[in-house]
Amino acid sequence: MTQFATAEDGTRLAYEVVGEGPPVVLVHGFAASRVQNWKDPGWYETLTGAGYRVVAMDCRGHGESDKPHDPARYGPNIMLGDVVAVMQAAGASRAHLMGYSMGGYIAVHVMMQRPEMLRRVVIGGVGGMYLSGGFGPRAVIADALLEPDDTKVDNPVAKAFRIFAGQKGKDVLALAACMRAERKLYEPAELSHSTRPVLVVCGENDTVSGPAGPLAAAFADGRAVTVPRRDHMTAVGDKVFKAAALAFLAGDAE
Repeated sequence: MTQFATAEDGTRLAYEVVGEGPPVVLVHGFAASRVQNWKDPGWYETLTGAGYRVVAMDCRGHGESDKPHDPARYGPNIMLGDVVAVMQAAGASRAHLMGYSMGGYIAVHVMMQRPEMLRRVVIGGVGGMYLSGGFGPRAVIADALLEPDDTKVDNPVAKAFRIFAGQKGKDVLALAACMRAERKLYEPAELSHSTRPVLVVCGENDTVSGPAGPLAAAFADGRAVTVPRRDHMTAVGDKVFKAAALAFLAGDAE
């Protein structure tokens, strides 16, 4: 059942809670939603079946959450605050955190700024490209999202995002604003001071994120898993990802 938390700027943030046990907060990727990124690929069942309580949110601009059209309302500290607001509303003031793609970038920021709220962190669909400036030409992607005819988009990364964001029910104006917003990226020297255990998972053929190894190595306590024969769009629901995440979360002795 959908519930709502309220962000500091008044934005309504949709989320749902499923199952019982230690909480795992799920943050989806760009232009997806909690349903598309986590529920449909079977993560709810996987996590609740292993004894966890799922807290899955829709980021602002996505799913059932409010969808502002101003890029200033998607800044890194705002998106971090949204995760905190949902965690507090759901009674999950200290939890495991799992993010995919955009959600992975957000998870890194939460981990670096609010480590006391987290136990273990799973970052999917974010790899070595993080260390070289991110996953692509953001302004080009944002412009592509607003192009009515996707056949006119030449950049392959921008075209893939345009097709995905163009699915029925998605607000491309909000998504373009989200894509244009400032992002916070940490240098390897900063990541090396992280205090939480981190699992980085990327598909073998993920040209958007790059390989998992370099990013995992940047963390003080990071480990990497590669999902064979999967790319950015197909790794998220793979059994290798799920098995690795469950084994990693089970290692929490706190």
